[in-house]
Parts: sequence; structure tokens; C-alpha cells
Amino acid sequence: MDHYSLHRSYQDHVSVPYKATFSARDDLNRSYCSFQLKNVFALPSMRFLISLLIRFVPRKHLQRLSHHLLRVVAIFYLGDRVECPVCKHTYRKFLPYGRVSRSNALCPNCLSLERHRLIWLFLQKETGFFTENLRILHIAPEPCFIDRFEAVHGDKYITADLESPLARVKMDIHDMPFPDASFDVVFCNHVLEHVKDDKLALGEIHRVLAPKGWGILQIPMYFPLPDKTFEDASITSPAGREKAFGQRDHVRLYGKDYPKRLRQAGFSVSEKYLTGILPDTLIKRHALPPSEPIYFVKKG
Repeated sequence: MDHYSLHRSYQDHVSVPYKATFSARDDLNRSYCSFQLKNVFALPSMRFLISLLIRFVPRKHLQRLSHHLLRVVAIFYLGDRVECPVCKHTYRKFLPYGRVSRSNALCPNCLSLERHRLIWLFLQKETGFFTENLRILHIAPEPCFIDRFEAVHGDKYITADLESPLARVKMDIHDMPFPDASFDVVFCNHVLEHVKDDKLALGEIHRVLAPKGWGILQIPMYFPLPDKTFEDASITSPAGREKAFGQRDHVRLYGKDYPKRLRQAGFSVSEKYLTGILPDTLIKRHALPPSEPIYFVKKG
């Protein structure tokens, strides 16, 4: 008789009190395992793990894998304290995110961050994006938006990027392969801080935007914002760039003069503070960034 059979035979013949002991021990083991799993996904551990992945795993690989991995993690965050307006899923809290970790930031279902949820609500409340017939260019498309935007606009929704595996068109933002006035809407969020020449990139966005077109051009917000955008081409090491610009692959740190840079490219610019008109309960419910404006541009 093998060890397993001997063990089962022994359990079959023990008295009821001993069987109860086995049952209690099994319950205790299950509880212990559950406790250990919760500890693995506890906030400090998750903050460290996500921060490590963001810092050292290339973005294109994260985009391919993170969605599947976080679906598993989401089980341990089930609840109803926060709600993602993009995918409508609710949790007891969102996941931490960032190189310098922010708590309650990342939706584990659709991967929206605070800024994405802010943009989604702005599009719903302040534009005709979800109802009008529009030609759209989405540069460096965010995973939380791609399928949802495409479901509304179909083939008129074009995604483009130099490296992202999620983008339909591979392109350099400094030299876009589109005719003048090709799009009614352009999204370019958290891209300009990465590119070699943001003035040339902005000029290209202005060129492909239709005369009555509009765009949302977000940047990282490192508060307190410096008065002037800081650039230094001599800083080339990843560590040096992280120290100077906030991230290893950034080449500038934008300041309060960012709207002026947009106007110099030919845009009219509005800084829209959506959180200024939303109730505090909704800001908290959706975990929105309280001080971040939407940089809403039109072709002037």
C-alpha cells in the first residue's frame, strides 16, 4: 500500500473526534494559505513589485503581459469603495502604481490610471467624442482606451506609435505618414516628454489636425511645477535622466510654461479643471487626480 492509500485508510478508520481534528487542521491550513496570499498582494509588497517592473521592464513587454497578470491580482481587491468609470468595475481600492508609488491608482481590470479616468469623464461630459462622427489619431494608445474607442469609431480610429505593440501604425511622431488635416481629434498623452524635439512633434500634430479639430495633450505633473521647462541634452544616462526629469526615459521636465509651448505650435489652449466642477464624492469614488488639468487644444 502506497503512502497516500495508507493515509486515506487511516483517516477512514479513525474516530469522529479525530476526523474533526483533521477538518479543523485543513481549515486552518486553508486560512493560513489565504492569509499568505493576501500578504503577497498587500500594499507595501505590491508597491515595491510594480515600481520595480515599471523601472526595469520595457514598456512594450509590460503592455503585452500586465493585463493578464493583473486580472489574477484583482481577485484580492474585490469590493465596492472605488469604481472605474472606463470599465465600470468596482474594487475596495485600486492598485498602487508609479516609480514613486502612488496608492489607489491602477484599475486591475482595464489598466486605467487616475489621468485616464479623468480624460474619460472629460470626453463624456465636455465633448461629443462618443456621439459625433470623427477621425481620430491616438499616439501611444493606452490599453484602457483602445477597444472602447475603436468600438465607437471603427476604422476611423487610428492608433500609432514608434514602439508600442498595441498600435496599428508604426511611426515617428517627428515625421508622421499622414496628409495635412487628416484627423478631427488627436490624443497624445505622456509622450512629449520622451521625444527628441517636442516642438517638431507638436508641429506635426498641428499639421495633421483638421482646421476645426481638437486634441488632448497631457504631460506628467511633478508638483510643484517649475516655472520653466527644463531640458539638458548632455544628460544621457538613465540614472541622470531619472534624477533630472523624473524618469529614466524622459528628456525634459515640463513646467508652468507648457501651455505657452502649445500656443507657440499654433494651438489655442484651454486648461480644463474637471475636478473643480465634480463633487468630492465622485472624485474619491473614481480616484481622480485633484490638481491635474486637461490640456485641451484646438487648431487656431
